[in-house]
Amino acid sequence: MAEILLDESVFTATEPTDMSVGNSTREAPDATSPVSIHVRKLWKLFGPDADRIPNDKVLSALSRTDLMQQTQCTVAVRDVSFEVAAGEMFVIMGLSGSGKSTLLRCLTRLVEPTQGAITLAGEDITQATDTQLRRLRRDKVAMVFQHFGLLPHRTVKSNVAFGLEVRGEGKQHRMSRAQTVIDLVGLTGYEKSFPGELSGGMQQRVGLARALAGDPDVLLFDEPFSALDPLIRREMQNEVIRLHKVVGKTMVFVTHDLQEALKLGDRIMIMRDGEIVQIGTGAELVATPADDYVRKFVSDVPKAHVLTLRNAMRPAESTELLSESEIGPDEIVYAAAKTVLNSELPIRVCENGVQLGVVDRNKIIDILTETR
Repeated sequence: MAEILLDESVFTATEPTDMSVGNSTREAPDATSPVSIHVRKLWKLFGPDADRIPNDKVLSALSRTDLMQQTQCTVAVRDVSFEVAAGEMFVIMGLSGSGKSTLLRCLTRLVEPTQGAITLAGEDITQATDTQLRRLRRDKVAMVFQHFGLLPHRTVKSNVAFGLEVRGEGKQHRMSRAQTVIDLVGLTGYEKSFPGELSGGMQQRVGLARALAGDPDVLLFDEPFSALDPLIRREMQNEVIRLHKVVGKTMVFVTHDLQEALKLGDRIMIMRDGEIVQIGTGAELVATPADDYVRKFVSDVPKAHVLTLRNAMRPAESTELLSESEIGPDEIVYAAAKTVLNSELPIRVCENGVQLGVVDRNKIIDILTETR
């Protein structure tokens, strides 16, 4: 089993800036990005003879309400297709009943899909046998739930090592590995504590450590922080951001909270009534919402904390004077504002030595003062 190699900087890493939104600036993966999760035409319906509906052109086109009235079947996930790049933090967001948690559980067949194809960590999930599924869930994928599921009679260290014990790892190795991830998630000194002696946030850290202990390829999070107090929730969001940077795992995070989605996600998939409404970076969702539903979702977002200079730049005019300064296109507008506003001339927006455009004071002021 591959180990996560760590150096001393891991244990002194600076916590990410606690901005309300817009923490990530990663570009959407391109066609050459390695894919960790590949979902195609996925359906999940509950009810009698549900498997006939995806292939019936009339029934499959019905709204959720009409389908329920005509067939007594409920559609939870409808014809969903998407990809998650290796190492990406991909957030699935939607209101209650949107199908997001059901979709997450379909990825490992904790909920059995009605129809469709899923490839996860190189495995064809929909064709896997029970033995293959057990191996996948044990070795390649870990899940973190809202309810921690810790064993109350075991210490923190024993809880973290439990998955390795089930896997059959030797005691010396699993205790060493457990200590490594305990240090990683900031629980050093609590190894001998029991879950009932810990706060909710610390219990969730134990859950994170347990998920990381098996060195999975993919981590799945199902609204893990929903029950936590706001301050602890922000701390745990920052912890997930830090851990993502440190271990580089593919992560899929389900939430109903837009600010949480914007803070965590490299890309965000918004769902409604089991369908995908839009997939994009936080900046793309705010700058170019796909429809009124997304537009209402992002209407109260402070745009300066989400949009990047890619969204603010314009082409340079042939005769205008430009500042000698340069700034990167993925800089958040709010972070770049001081530099731009202190310059009388437009500033070049450059990437890898190539000028992509320019950004000026007027555009920055427009974004800073825009409220809707």
